[in-house]
Amino acid sequence: MKKLLLVESPSKCKTIQAILGSEWQVEASFGHFTELAKDGEDSLGFTMHKDTNKIECRYQLTEGKGQQVVSKLRAAVKNASEVVLATDGDREGEGIAWHLQQQLHLRNPKRAVYNQITPTAVKAAIANAHQLDLNLISAQRARQCLDRLIGFKVSPLVRRTSGGSSAGRVQSVALHIVCQREREINAFVPITYWSVWTEYAEGFTAFYAGSSEIEPVLDDQDVTDDAAEVNAESTVESKRVLSEAEAARIIQVARNHPHVVREATGVTAQKSPLPPFITSSLQQAASVRLGLSPEETMKVAQELFEGVDLPNGRKGLITYHRTDSTSLAPEFCAEVKEWLSKHDPDNVPKKTTRHREQANAQSAHEAIRPTYLSITPKTVRDHLSAKQHQLYELIWRRAVASQCANALIQKSRVIIQAGSTLWQTRGSILTFAGYTRYWNDLSKDKHIPALTSGQTLALANAGFTQKQTQPPARYSEAKLVQVLERQGVGRPSTFAAIVKTLKDRTYVLLKGKVLEPSALGMSTDDVLHKTFPDLLRADFTAGMETTLDEISVGKLEWQSYLIGWHQSYFQPMLARAYTNLGADLQPSDRKNELSDVACPACNHPLSKIPSKKVSGGHFLKCEHGCENLVMFWSDRRNQWEIPQPKGENAVTAEVTSFACPVCGKPLAKFPYTKDGVDKVMLKCADVQARQRKDHADVVFFWSSQEKWWSKKFGDLDEAAKPNLGKASTSKEKKTTQGKLKRSSSKVAKPSPKKLS
Repeated sequence: MKKLLLVESPSKCKTIQAILGSEWQVEASFGHFTELAKDGEDSLGFTMHKDTNKIECRYQLTEGKGQQVVSKLRAAVKNASEVVLATDGDREGEGIAWHLQQQLHLRNPKRAVYNQITPTAVKAAIANAHQLDLNLISAQRARQCLDRLIGFKVSPLVRRTSGGSSAGRVQSVALHIVCQREREINAFVPITYWSVWTEYAEGFTAFYAGSSEIEPVLDDQDVTDDAAEVNAESTVESKRVLSEAEAARIIQVARNHPHVVREATGVTAQKSPLPPFITSSLQQAASVRLGLSPEETMKVAQELFEGVDLPNGRKGLITYHRTDSTSLAPEFCAEVKEWLSKHDPDNVPKKTTRHREQANAQSAHEAIRPTYLSITPKTVRDHLSAKQHQLYELIWRRAVASQCANALIQKSRVIIQAGSTLWQTRGSILTFAGYTRYWNDLSKDKHIPALTSGQTLALANAGFTQKQTQPPARYSEAKLVQVLERQGVGRPSTFAAIVKTLKDRTYVLLKGKVLEPSALGMSTDDVLHKTFPDLLRADFTAGMETTLDEISVGKLEWQSYLIGWHQSYFQPMLARAYTNLGADLQPSDRKNELSDVACPACNHPLSKIPSKKVSGGHFLKCEHGCENLVMFWSDRRNQWEIPQPKGENAVTAEVTSFACPVCGKPLAKFPYTKDGVDKVMLKCADVQARQRKDHADVVFFWSSQEKWWSKKFGDLDEAAKPNLGKASTSKEKKTTQGKLKRSSSKVAKPSPKKLS
């Protein structure tokens, strides 16, 4: 019998299988394969028992892949002599490992954690396998319940007021940051001013600096910003002059007096190399230098981590890419030093720069770096996609640069006096490249001639330029990630998902390189600011992350914390919010209670229509213009469904958020059986339309490429949405893509497996 290693991603299997050989079988869970059910109070999927301080979580397999994955892995476990869980070594990875233990009925499984997919790292992880980390599992479960609690309790309020689709513990803070910047821009009142300058025959320009002593200026060359534009020209201006008459007076003084060098100083400054990449800095640099979104960056980094096929075998090219630590393994640092000694001996530092960790860094993994320094970007160019090669080169160069010598910069400042006015110019010249040979983050050189104190200069020209103060800039994706990181909002694994969620919900729009809040985003933020102001405070959300960190190391018990937080804080806040917005939530002419289930056509919440003839005492109906759209609860399928007429397609159909390519109405799922296997196809949800000849070929099947495919229409475009009112996206409303769960019911429904 073979030994069995279980990982998250199927792309890793081939790389790790090649490392471990025929004695092992490597299988994947395909990431999260379980989720909290959508049942119980407000479809939370868990119940808080205040008397015992326990939380009863009800998990179910994810729709589609969940049952398939578990069935395959159970069969593999039966034929295995040993099972090792090797999911990712973070909070979510530990949670997935725990669910594998539960679903596969494993007793005391071994847990292996590695930071890179290399023979040494993988074999060492297996040799030093340990037990599951129950504290880390508790933190993951707490995170999951906390996000479900906030999202499912607050989102209905957002849907009923602003028309937004959701709210969340982290996404709402990110949205507020973008919206607050937009309000600052709208409230900005520009001020007109004049920048005054002089030009000299010696070949340089100086700027007015006042008529008294000049204050020291912070040298921005010493400040590193991965979210800043590369080689951006720094704007040099004079001291601001607030009237044209004053600017003209200063120019007159300059023209009527000799210009004498009052001070000419020069100093050689050192600039230390930047630290190697962490998740956030990689996303920022890739956005600015490569034009990749945070989501694209993480996707490509995942591919590099999992492994690519090279002439000498499949190899993982980078270490784990979800990290907040800037530390590097000592053996890698030694490898870089040896490489520099051979290829660039001048860049071997006498003392390597030590990079500080962030205050809230978890440091579970080392920084992002190449797994094999000898695999240079040049040697793998022909074996990587364009994006893979670009990102790999970025990571390789940054890691090497972090271990190089300091750059040396000759900096100079000249102060000139003309009558009662002072003028200043500054210059900088790179005299030793150091780390910048691999990672250039310096502005272009600015040369000024060698001048001496007391030297008289020849004035060639003098003038002024009218300018206006500018409003604060909108955030780019890179800048937003930077702000979230600095304010402690989210974790390395979530930054890309946060930005993507805001775009998917159409809360923000990407215009050029910047994020602009939509009208929907602004109104949603307004509602949340009025009802849940704490939810929008970065320090409030950052405090929750700190709490989850304390749970992960055993300092807090997660169930008592969450129950206490809900009772003492969240529940009273919810009550106040619904009281304050009572009139908006339930208009006087509305007689029916609103459900938490969104209409699959227009996205508005469906109303509960009382009826003694149906299960649970009510059915759902859209009262927002979607004619005759009703849904009934199916006890057999445990979901809300649109009824279908008897005859052809007599089965009930689950409506999706995909659009029919012919009429634009929603597609629905219809079960069928092929070769004894139960499968699902997509057809138009409109019964009458399905009878027409133009709909004869509107049939989509699930392909081996994991896409919906039609012989006539090809792959189904996930961006195509139904045209009936305001349709939800497949990510926005899982209630339309997957099962539409009952939010509350008087009739007990079969529940998923209970795990406390």
